[in-house]
Amino acid sequence: MNPRISQPALRRRRPRRLSEVFLRLAAEAEGRVTVEAVRDALGDRSFAALLVFFASFNLLPLPPGSSVILGLPLIIVSAQMVMGNKTAWLPAFLMRKSVSAEHFRNFAARSVPRLIYIERLIKPRYWPFWRRRGDRVIGAIALILSIAVFLPIPLGNWLPAFATALVGLALSERDGVLFAVGCVVGVTSLAVIAVVVASAGAVLTLLWETAGMHHWW
Repeated sequence: MNPRISQPALRRRRPRRLSEVFLRLAAEAEGRVTVEAVRDALGDRSFAALLVFFASFNLLPLPPGSSVILGLPLIIVSAQMVMGNKTAWLPAFLMRKSVSAEHFRNFAARSVPRLIYIERLIKPRYWPFWRRRGDRVIGAIALILSIAVFLPIPLGNWLPAFATALVGLALSERDGVLFAVGCVVGVTSLAVIAVVVASAGAVLTLLWETAGMHHWW
């Protein structure tokens, strides 16, 4: 095999990094950018990339309650990973969802620099799974975190969304170190949510008991 031919061919077969996909979409965006266009651009890396994509949206400063909408695609994608699907599917109403080209470029401007920084640090190493067998395990982890993102808990969505993005990036590059970091962040995020829920429950119980005492008197 001629090395002058094989090397460029190998470079062409190398999957583009997620930052490159998002930058190209932002540069070519006209009118509105649909979820379907993003899914198609991600190609055969759709599961890992869609986890990163939807999780990244949940990291942006958005109006309260937005996580209920943006967390749903994460649940759908991760559930399909648990079921062992080979390609990502999203319902038609989600595929038709879109944002303006300007908003997508703003998203890219905020997210891509951080994504590029993380991509410089990650590489295939210490991957604990053999071939595709780990996809269901990662899907189960992502599903738990996605449910946490979906729940309308004040200050409870950012950390699980960040952990989901890390796990998605780890799957994309088969980076076992980043996968471990993502799991640690994920466990921490669930612990924070548990504390927030427990504290809110304690406050509500106290208020209820106080109101009951005033009523009795």
